[in-house]
Amino acid sequence: MKQPTSSRVALGLVQYACSTDLDENLPRAMEGIAEAAERGAQVICLPELFQSHYFCQEENSNLFDLAEPVPGPATDGLGVIARNLKVVIVGSVFERRTAGVYHNTAVVLGTDGELLGRYRKMHVPDDPLYYEKFYFTPGDLGVQVIQTEFGKIAPLVCW
Repeated sequence: MKQPTSSRVALGLVQYACSTDLDENLPRAMEGIAEAAERGAQVICLPELFQSHYFCQEENSNLFDLAEPVPGPATDGLGVIARNLKVVIVGSVFERRTAGVYHNTAVVLGTDGELLGRYRKMHVPDDPLYYEKFYFTPGDLGVQVIQTEFGKIAPLVCW
């Protein structure tokens, strides 16, 4: 990976109202990524758990069906658009590491579409109306500093 040639990086933040219809969210994210890239963004960040509405406000074991492996479908899809647009993408996915072990994981995809690294949320709150401990195991990777085409990124999730 070559070192960045400029000390300036254009950051794009994608925001949208997530739907309970999961088939709507990934296309919305992709549209936001494309728009941010068109406006000159080099590093594009998606909302936390961008593939669904924020589901942690209830304890519902059926929602574990939303989880997927990393790498997996979400990182594959983000990798394709990152490669096509030559941007870096940071997104948060509901990672299924193994049976019974789930994480809120920030992933970083490089301009070649490769999964460059990930951060598993370490501080998982259990507050009124936020039942994250029901869904997420605290991360085990520590803070990762990931070299990208546009500089180093140390992604975090929420707290």
